Amino acid sequence: QVQLVEVGGGLVQAGGSLRLSCAASGPTSSLYHMAWFRQAPGKEREFVARISWSGGSTYYAYSVKGRFTISRDNGKNTVYLQMNSLKPEDMAVYYCAAGPRLGTRVTDYSYWGQGTQVTVSS
Repeated sequence: QVQLVEVGGGLVQAGGSLRLSCAASGPTSSLYHMAWFRQAPGKEREFVARISWSGGSTYYAYSVKGRFTISRDNGKNTVYLQMNSLKPEDMAVYYCAAGPRLGTRVTDYSYWGQGTQVTVSS
């Protein structure tokens, strides 16, 4: 019964930055692997980044590598996504996910937040 709440979406100019936060609550919430996915209108939900429960392993989609950084603070049960050099194609609803298995697929994760909108203008 882990609950995830995303915060930090908004409107930003191309080339700008945003930082998303995802607060997790529930039993053993700090022990889950966590990830960020995104879904643009008319497109499938796609993997963005993931991080192991310890924070020792991170992995990024090629499209965001070098621009986005995922991190976590287990003391606060929170995962972050720092997004720099944003592009119009980054515009999407961003979802936080958690689960006992590391992966890059939607089905690898058991718990999902409600999403936060990121809009990038050119």
